[in-house]
Amino acid sequence: MNSHAQSKRPLILGSTSTYRKELLKRLNWPFEVVSPHVDETPFKNEAPRDLALRLAITKAQTVAQKHPHAVVIGSDQVADLNSEPLGKPGTHANAIAQLKKMSGHIVVFQTAVCVTCLETQFIESVLVPVQVRFRHLSDQEIENYLKIEKPYDCAGSAKSEGLGIALLDEILNNDPTALVGLPLIQTCRMLRLAGIDLLA
Repeated sequence: MNSHAQSKRPLILGSTSTYRKELLKRLNWPFEVVSPHVDETPFKNEAPRDLALRLAITKAQTVAQKHPHAVVIGSDQVADLNSEPLGKPGTHANAIAQLKKMSGHIVVFQTAVCVTCLETQFIESVLVPVQVRFRHLSDQEIENYLKIEKPYDCAGSAKSEGLGIALLDEILNNDPTALVGLPLIQTCRMLRLAGIDLLA
């Protein structure tokens, strides 16, 4: 644990995502997890990138209202297939449908992150898109993958950090952690601006 951590503002991850929690742990800084309890229903005709950014900001601000002294991170990810948002499938049948749709296509995983502190009136948000090219997948490959990994809580029905990498031809992005759910390069930058220097 960073020896200077206790002198800084508390850090809160406004998300119950186990993937984001594990990513944030990499920074070796103490943090608390608080569920934002935000309605994630898209607005009518809302673009996937706009949805991801709106939800990341809303999650951060919702948690910050109850913890004004803390620095709060909110994040969201929406899979974008030709401007159609693909969220978490939830069920096996939905996951099959998603992977069939994405087979042979480029999907942009729109990953947004917001860092805010109500007391200092700091807020910044950024969108980190990740372009993913899916292989042409057979029905049997899709079925076999889902039985093994069961990625029903992942936008786009695939875990790139696991066996889901076998579904892909190419990943293009500026931050290797963005596809998993929390772009750490941008998160670190915003935390520095918010007063949390991870290397101090």
